[in-house]
Amino acid sequence: MPADSPDTSIDLFQSIGLSKSKAAEAAKSTKSATILSNLILAHDLASASDPLGEKRAVLIAALAVQLAKTPNVDDAKQAYIVKAIRDDKIKSVDQVNVATKFLESHSLSVGEAEFNEACGIGFSITADQLDAVVKDYIQSNSVSGWTSLGAAISGVKNIPSLRWANPLEIKNAVERVFTQVFGAKETAKPKAKEPKKETGASTVVDASDNVAAQVSDAQGTKSRKVVFEEGFLGTLYKPGENPQIKPDLRDKHLATTGGRVYTRFPPEPNGYLHVGHCKAIFVDFGYAAHHGGRTYLRFDDTNPEKEEARYFTSIIEVVRWLGFEPWKITYSSDYFDELYELAVELIKRDKAYVCHCSQEQMKADRGEKVAAPRACIHRDRPVEESLAEFQKMKDGFYRPKEAFLRMKQDLTDPNPKMWDLTAYRVLDASHHRTHDKWKIYPTYDYTHCLVDSFESISHSLCTTEFVTSRQSYEWLCDALEVYKPRQSEFGRLNITGTINSKRKILQLVNQGYVTGWDDPRLHTVIALRRRGVPPEAILSFVSTLGVSTAESNIQIGRFDQAIRQFLEGTAPRLLMVLRPLKVTIENLPEDYVLMVEKPLHPKVPALGTSTIPFTRTIYIDADDFRLEDSKDYFRLAPGKTVGLFQAPYPITCTSYKIDPVTGNVTELVCRLEDKGAAKPKTYIQWVAEHAPSGSPVRVDETRIFHPLFKSDNPLAAEPDFMADINPHSMDVVKGAMVEIGFWPLARESVKNALAEARARAEKSKAEGAQQFLDPGTPVVTPEQLVSKECIRFQGLRVAYFCVDVDSRLSALVNPSNPHGIMMNQGDVLVLNRIVSLKEDAGKGA
Repeated sequence: MPADSPDTSIDLFQSIGLSKSKAAEAAKSTKSATILSNLILAHDLASASDPLGEKRAVLIAALAVQLAKTPNVDDAKQAYIVKAIRDDKIKSVDQVNVATKFLESHSLSVGEAEFNEACGIGFSITADQLDAVVKDYIQSNSVSGWTSLGAAISGVKNIPSLRWANPLEIKNAVERVFTQVFGAKETAKPKAKEPKKETGASTVVDASDNVAAQVSDAQGTKSRKVVFEEGFLGTLYKPGENPQIKPDLRDKHLATTGGRVYTRFPPEPNGYLHVGHCKAIFVDFGYAAHHGGRTYLRFDDTNPEKEEARYFTSIIEVVRWLGFEPWKITYSSDYFDELYELAVELIKRDKAYVCHCSQEQMKADRGEKVAAPRACIHRDRPVEESLAEFQKMKDGFYRPKEAFLRMKQDLTDPNPKMWDLTAYRVLDASHHRTHDKWKIYPTYDYTHCLVDSFESISHSLCTTEFVTSRQSYEWLCDALEVYKPRQSEFGRLNITGTINSKRKILQLVNQGYVTGWDDPRLHTVIALRRRGVPPEAILSFVSTLGVSTAESNIQIGRFDQAIRQFLEGTAPRLLMVLRPLKVTIENLPEDYVLMVEKPLHPKVPALGTSTIPFTRTIYIDADDFRLEDSKDYFRLAPGKTVGLFQAPYPITCTSYKIDPVTGNVTELVCRLEDKGAAKPKTYIQWVAEHAPSGSPVRVDETRIFHPLFKSDNPLAAEPDFMADINPHSMDVVKGAMVEIGFWPLARESVKNALAEARARAEKSKAEGAQQFLDPGTPVVTPEQLVSKECIRFQGLRVAYFCVDVDSRLSALVNPSNPHGIMMNQGDVLVLNRIVSLKEDAGKGA
């Protein structure tokens, strides 16, 4: 029996060898303290003739904590672990945790050898063997020298075969091999600074082979091993280890899956996905891919009243735009017949009943969150009566809300998700796939776990808001004696200063605060895409956050910084002036033109170059000129000299013209300092007037987006979130100019993106993914995955921009000018600011 009070518990815990402080710590949790007391008394652990000692006592206390989390480990299995601790086979808390989880899903008949292997009992590795592993790691990961020592130690520790190796021995082995390969640390040459590597937009098709590679590419410096092998995802069980009510269910599951990881991404097709869904997509697809598994895209289409065709298409498009390809695309409605048959079986087992209570009465019976639940008056109706009533529901005898099929769960359980949840309800709505066949539709709580079972899902991964649903999930599978997947919950992703509620976004759209669901000020995925955020930047951001059970509440500025960091190494740089100011260079002839070749990125030569004209008439940004100079101002002013990026010589302002009405400066007259002028202190951007080459490219609108809400938590505003709307969330600048390098960049961007999308589609088709598509599944073509937002660049010293979908650029499709690509009549160029520049966020844009 457990101890009667905390004091007696502490005395009992000290009797097995725990220090007073550790005994007090063990007594804090009533549940684990009770288990620890039972272990001590059941196994005579306080025996003076065979004392445990403090080290083993700590392991017993850790076992009690773990058993509190894993109630399916019976007394015999507990005794097995206790004996392993007493025999010094289990020597660490880590081994205790693994042993407990192992026996939760395995019987004792599994054999000592398999138990020992899983728990690292008897593990040994020689120094030579460890050195060989380290050498292989250095070679396969292209480790370049001592500057990579820390990363190499972490990487070697994460190798699965070294799960139980001594961390200190690993560290020593890595240092030993580094000395052999790179020389002694003190004499090793410092590694030269390398330019930032281009983060490639590597794409993938097959979840079992290439998704993991794409995820790894997208993460940049964050190894996918850290994401999928450590933390929450690293502690997940292996396929087949989730306990079943019958052993043969596990065997059939493994026979179907071949022991592979099977996951699913199950969105409801009643709205557009938001940035939080990107984390779920990354976890579901990435975890399966990392383990060589498969991922379903399953539409949870059980509510025909809210589902629309546009949402199905958008969801498929988002998944593929992010670079993932589902193994199969399925629908919950694929299983409506099987779900109905199991509902009948549930009634026959007296585990469900038909209820005619009003929704108000149901709430009252459930205690309305302030009292204990009470049984519905229909709960004990005869099975045959419920079967007959359920048939009447199916036949359309009842109208909506007149009858429900409810599961007969456990009203004494403290979890409200066990209080007779609804399994079926009557809906007077036509379904997009089954049309008018059904008058009743299953609920999420009934459907989700059973369809997971039908599809042999090994890891049902979801966010922590569903943690209380796990109990009813498992109850239903066991009640029907079907294969039971294991639901595991990770923390959802929230970006502060945004809202994701479909109802609230619709309110913003309807009242004209935003232009639609794809308005770049929102954080729906289609809005982020339109704003120009690359999919790889989103995946990189998600992966660097890691995956845990804690909810991620990330400031909007941190998200923008992740986008900025990605674009820094991938976006070509073009000369751009946001608010043009004309400059006439007085000492150049009218017909002067010099073609200047400039790099598109100073640190990424692979991005190539552009050739632009330098002429007598150029434009600079109005913000780069002042009438009054000062010591802390380094740009252009009367009598002052500045450099022009990539131009051959600096210029000096000699005079200027002013509009007599507005008082604004309208033109500068400058001198080209081509006679050995001193090197200028600063350089500014410019574009030239040169009609034959189409310079400059004139921008009709440049849209500068700011946060849609004034605070980090718009939902806390009074009287509601609408009061927190930022009235200045978008600025529109007309008449900006960009260098003519924009045109070849635009054409190349579209061409490469289309080629990449088509290659993925062909590979998907060749590898058989298409064969699983339902005839009614929307087809997302490569052309749908490529839009104008793929044209991205940094306006030098301004911001990062993309081309908006409102643009009409016929010249991209059919260039007609023999001298180059130019705007044609009727064309419109609209740019969106993706993010500002970190180093000059307040400048211009």
